[in-house]
Amino acid sequence: MTEVALGNDTRFELTASDVTGAVGDSITVLPIVVAVAALTDLHLPTLLLGFAVFQIVWGVHYDLPISVEPMKALAALVIAGSLTTGEFVTAGAVAGVVLLAVGRTGTLSRITPYVGEPVVRGIQVAVALMLARTGVELGAGNPTVALVAVLITGVVVALGYRRASALVVLAFGVVLAELSVGVPSPRLPQLALGFSPALTETTLSATLGQLAMTVGNAAVATSLLLADLFDADVAPDELATSMGVMNLLAVPFGAMPMCHGSGGVAGKYAFGARNAGANLVLGIMYALAAIFAASVVAAFPLSVLGVVLVVVAFSLARSGLDTTNRWFAVGVGLLGLLTNVGIAFVVGVGAWWVRNKL
Repeated sequence: MTEVALGNDTRFELTASDVTGAVGDSITVLPIVVAVAALTDLHLPTLLLGFAVFQIVWGVHYDLPISVEPMKALAALVIAGSLTTGEFVTAGAVAGVVLLAVGRTGTLSRITPYVGEPVVRGIQVAVALMLARTGVELGAGNPTVALVAVLITGVVVALGYRRASALVVLAFGVVLAELSVGVPSPRLPQLALGFSPALTETTLSATLGQLAMTVGNAAVATSLLLADLFDADVAPDELATSMGVMNLLAVPFGAMPMCHGSGGVAGKYAFGARNAGANLVLGIMYALAAIFAASVVAAFPLSVLGVVLVVVAFSLARSGLDTTNRWFAVGVGLLGLLTNVGIAFVVGVGAWWVRNKL
């Protein structure tokens, strides 16, 4: 075990399990980040640098193996082409303002009871369905390569590593990309947007759907999980505040909208992380990847990316269906797929309120 002191009584204990635990948070991060970079104007090195910085920042701040993940509802919409890049980053900034406001005023704890858990699960199902649809469309571009990726997924799952299957398939795609472009040369990330923000009706609708997931999964559920796994007292409003700060600082420099997430915390814990040392390790890994990642996106096979998205969608759908009101969640999810996540959230909250009043 190696101990690293960073001042303010924060000490990182680096163990082998914390190194493996760092992988747990990257399982849901890297596939989505690569997909966003491949299908939008955002730069992969800059996206990775954002995650690198805030893995370390929040590890130091909370002194816990807390997660830093993409805002999945917004990511799914921009991956599917339902949001422009400008709308995507604007939605992240708007979400940052709202989260900072509700976190600092303690509003989150007061509004959470009005957002039924099945509504949040339904938004997760909607995001899963959008990712799956996009994944199938991309996979159809080169069915042979996609089939190989599917077979790899099956082998990894059969060996008992279901959680790591998306990461393994992503690694397969990176190998194919590297074979076509050769050894990557180091390049520093670009810290600038390069396109205009766009505040539209679509932006606001997407932000509303994302906030539904953020309240349920990234604030309330993460707070409960940190208490269960690490006996830590981190209030949902405190998590909302840190997510607001993170997005307002990161998005203007070309990073993607980010949040904390219970899935990332659970993933880190499942892979062995027991303290904030996992955040330090993962932050360094992301930073190194950012320097050498510039050539990967252009050559990454989209058919493999399609399979990765389907695997991520399946995992997210499992989480979305983990409720006693499964059919309600499915209904909200299908409405989100057919319309948009903002409408699904509003209708879902209304239907949940009416149901509880009857």
